[in-house]
Amino acid sequence: MNNETSKNGLNRRDFLKAGGMGTLALTLGSTGVLALGSKAFADTTNNPTGGFGGYGPLVPDPNGILDLPEGFHYKIISKEGGLMSNGAIIPGAFDGMAAFEGPNNTTILVRNHELGTGPAFGSNPYNANAQGGTTALVVGANREVIKEYVTSSGTMRNCAGGATPWGTWLTCEENRSTGHGYVFEVDPQQPENDMSKTPIKEMGRFAHEACAIDPSTGYVYLTEDASPSYLYRFIPNNTSQKPGALQEGGTLYAAAIEAVTDPVASTFKTGQTFKIVWKQVDPHLCREEAAVQNCIKFSRLEGAFFQEGVFWFDDTSAGDKKLGRVYRYIPHTNTLELFYEGNDAREMEYPDNICMTPWGDLWYAEDGSGDDRLMGITPEGKIYPFAHNRQSGSELAGPTFSPDGNTLFVNIQSPGQTFAIWGPFQRRNSARSREMSYAAPANLAPQVSEKVAKAAEAQGMSVLEAAAFERHGIEL
Repeated sequence: MNNETSKNGLNRRDFLKAGGMGTLALTLGSTGVLALGSKAFADTTNNPTGGFGGYGPLVPDPNGILDLPEGFHYKIISKEGGLMSNGAIIPGAFDGMAAFEGPNNTTILVRNHELGTGPAFGSNPYNANAQGGTTALVVGANREVIKEYVTSSGTMRNCAGGATPWGTWLTCEENRSTGHGYVFEVDPQQPENDMSKTPIKEMGRFAHEACAIDPSTGYVYLTEDASPSYLYRFIPNNTSQKPGALQEGGTLYAAAIEAVTDPVASTFKTGQTFKIVWKQVDPHLCREEAAVQNCIKFSRLEGAFFQEGVFWFDDTSAGDKKLGRVYRYIPHTNTLELFYEGNDAREMEYPDNICMTPWGDLWYAEDGSGDDRLMGITPEGKIYPFAHNRQSGSELAGPTFSPDGNTLFVNIQSPGQTFAIWGPFQRRNSARSREMSYAAPANLAPQVSEKVAKAAEAQGMSVLEAAAFERHGIEL
């Protein structure tokens, strides 16, 4: 989760200047506006103020912190430098986060801290000279923090991770320093126990970003924040899905494409599907072995989320315009598909953490442009803004919904702030969540020749698969 600026093309601020727009708002097509300055304009065509497809234009925050749609409110519930329940200082660099159901109608948040070397902030650290780790917040029904405490410490550059179906948090180190580069399991209700400082070494030593678990199998899918990066799958020896079971080890694999040597994800087009081959790799040399075995090379993988039979993940600087991509992998059919590619900075610019809303939309937090937003994609392929971070130069991170779906929690990384956001959110909609799993990609794939189309039909494959083989020089 590197907070980097664009190395390819203009960022959003440069785009505005080049277009002579000054302080005028940047119109988001049919999805509302991103207010930049004292004026805001909106095209609300096909964009109701509530309901599927977005919540309307963003209202400039008079406090200059976080713009939200009309009817929504926020509260800052935790700040870097404040005090935890035991009087210790709240560490900074807020990042990935998950929400769990707690006792007495509470929500328990587990929050990463993307910190490097230095004195550990906990009392039972993995490494006393590493500043990263996780904290927890017990939040009441009134969105007030009841308790705030350390859950793990002594790790390094804890970017994202993933919630487990059994109520723990997998915190990931985006670092390969000596003794680091691992995943740790954190139980928010058993803070700083031995499990929290025991690396799950067989899940690989690499620059971890995020992970997500298929609840039907217990398999863990992991993204790597490096360039190039690889997509991994971990099959545990113990699939009982209980705290500590992952520490019993397992087998790590990296994704490759059948019949395609040296696959590079940058050649994929929206809507194309590929059959995946999972190649076993040494967890201590996983990156090196993935390269040797011609596994898929991505640009720089980030967020991960599993819902309704689909593993979603994003590639933050991929695509023709280097604005980012969203992929989905369907374990049931063993297929990988490019679902959406950013081709307009007004709709996508460096997607990072992702989550699924209770009503079925995919949300992604941007990182790197200096005007980062929380954006949504509907199953119909509509893009809309939900929040705009007005504190330029600091990313949004860790979007997660409370178990009842009534509150969104999200971080601004620096200075660290955790927000509770509420308002007229749509109700939980399982059917729509399932619809997102098989929704058609938003953009059309390139045309293929009549010859290739006929060959595809003769061999019982889709035109998209045939186009992929053609690009890789494989005769049909």
